[in-house]
Amino acid sequence: MEQGDPRLVLERLARERGDDYAALSRLIGRNAAYIQQFIKRGTPRRLAEEDRRVLAEYFGVDERVLGAPADRKNPSIGDPAGGAMVAVSQYAVNASAGPGAVAGEEEELSRIVFPERWLRRLAGGDPAKLSIITVSGDSMEPTLSDGDEILVNGDDGAERLRDGIYVLRVDNALMVKRIAMNPASRRFTIKSDNEGYPDWPDCDLDTLEVIGRVVWAGRRLA
Repeated sequence: MEQGDPRLVLERLARERGDDYAALSRLIGRNAAYIQQFIKRGTPRRLAEEDRRVLAEYFGVDERVLGAPADRKNPSIGDPAGGAMVAVSQYAVNASAGPGAVAGEEEELSRIVFPERWLRRLAGGDPAKLSIITVSGDSMEPTLSDGDEILVNGDDGAERLRDGIYVLRVDNALMVKRIAMNPASRRFTIKSDNEGYPDWPDCDLDTLEVIGRVVWAGRRLA
């Protein structure tokens, strides 16, 4: 690949930010292998316009470095048409993918800035209800790994509970688990993606607190 090849640029951006190819693929609504195939195999040969726009917004770069035409105006940086940026709080809290981490004071570690339009497309609702915390443990492997950063939508909790991955509080312990709903009874099973951990069948909402739905995850590449 030449120095200006969008695949090389995207590979470098992902490496510098510590992003996982699968997470970037989910970001643009593609299958988990899509970005890796684009970078490593050249399939597809070029990014679709909407995929390119979302990735440029996410990394805060000019769309042209990802393959947009040279005369294309770039709304992702410096152009008011690109929309506002939103700072999401990252907290010093671990959601355990294991036995459960005792919840303490939610100290804010930092604030990470994302494009508001991207956040609304990803999670819907109010970006102010989003937060970033860290996964601890291996019970959600391979979907989530120890040390992954997860974006949690606190505006999508018990009232809209459905199949998906959630952060839960049980007996003052925070956990990140998969929920499988029984549509007939409105009861549910708490599941681990790692088959080495048991499921908790036939649970009731009164036994726990739903903190929010996990809508995105990022991890450092080895």
